[in-house]
Amino acid sequence: MRDLLRFALRSLLTQRLRSALSMLGIAIGIASVILLTSIGEGTRRYIVSQFSQFGTNILVVTPGKSETLGLPGALGGSTHKLTVDDAESLLRVAGVEDLTPVVYGTARVEAGGRSRRVLVYGITPNIPTVWRWKLRVGSFWPSGDPRRGSPVTVLGPKLKRELFGESNALGELVRVGGRRFRVLGVMESKGQFLGIDLDDAAFVPVASGMKLFNVAELNEVDVLFTNARIVDAVEERVRELLITRHGREDFTITTQTEMLRVFGNVMDIITGAVGAIAGVSLVVGAIGILTMMWIAVGERTSEIGVARAVGATRAQVQWIFLVEAATLSTLGGAAGILAGLGICGLLRAVLPGLPIHTPPVFVVAAVAVSLATGIASGVLPARRAASLDPVEALHAE
Repeated sequence: MRDLLRFALRSLLTQRLRSALSMLGIAIGIASVILLTSIGEGTRRYIVSQFSQFGTNILVVTPGKSETLGLPGALGGSTHKLTVDDAESLLRVAGVEDLTPVVYGTARVEAGGRSRRVLVYGITPNIPTVWRWKLRVGSFWPSGDPRRGSPVTVLGPKLKRELFGESNALGELVRVGGRRFRVLGVMESKGQFLGIDLDDAAFVPVASGMKLFNVAELNEVDVLFTNARIVDAVEERVRELLITRHGREDFTITTQTEMLRVFGNVMDIITGAVGAIAGVSLVVGAIGILTMMWIAVGERTSEIGVARAVGATRAQVQWIFLVEAATLSTLGGAAGILAGLGICGLLRAVLPGLPIHTPPVFVVAAVAVSLATGIASGVLPARRAASLDPVEALHAE
């Protein structure tokens, strides 16, 4: 095999331009696969990490039925509103550990002559448990009847920094939507969730949030259940209870598992499309290699005759051309891998926020695909070379 590889490399180097052009199609296909699958894998990991930061044992109940309205709760139309009473009733469901009713909207938050328009969440004080999000300083308001609001708030770290700088914000007054609230605490940094900056937000009691936005229903109820293995059972129990209360299924229940499954299906479609695009480039590259090797067989007919005359078997002649085709394709694949990784590195430098991840298995698979492509495209030329009559081949010019 070592002699075959040395012989193949020497043959390819005698036709540098032709070999380079034949490798180009393979290199483009492999580079496309590395680049696009790296972006796809990076996006998948980013989405999974975004949902996982709130834990994996959460299901979300929203008003409106997604099967008929498209987006749950976006267009209204539910027979019954999703209320705080509905949320409290879910605490009786077996397997439910805790929950928080949520209402949200945007409002202007003002303090010390500074103001920002940010997301304001109306929640209950147990979100450190439900959302797995800790306070950096201060505390939440005491637990009690969620229907009774109070003029207190907890700020996200970015909002606190923009309004108060490095000064202590605890006990200070801020205006949220024109109403006065007293700051009780500051959250730890959570970063962004699907493009929403959670650090640049304010949190108020859910009843205060409903008054602030002048609404009588919740945007959602986030339910924490005890074990990921019972998600289907908890989802069914929540559905049955709310159908009993509302008289019909006019709500949508979404689990993290379901959201990730839908996202996985989308990524599978994208991966298939990427494979088809790269497949076209690989087919073009394979045709180029096949054409080059076919021409090479014609040009080296007398060489084949000499090899057969000194004792080379048909199998040995066939291996010579198969190894040349495989070497040509593998070198093209290696060039494509280097190009793909180089473009990925460049994109990381230019667009730091773009999620890109290249697992080693992708690189190994790319090498295997390029090798298989070369072998497949070299079969016909190799069989043609092996079938030449030695005497006739020696007579060739």
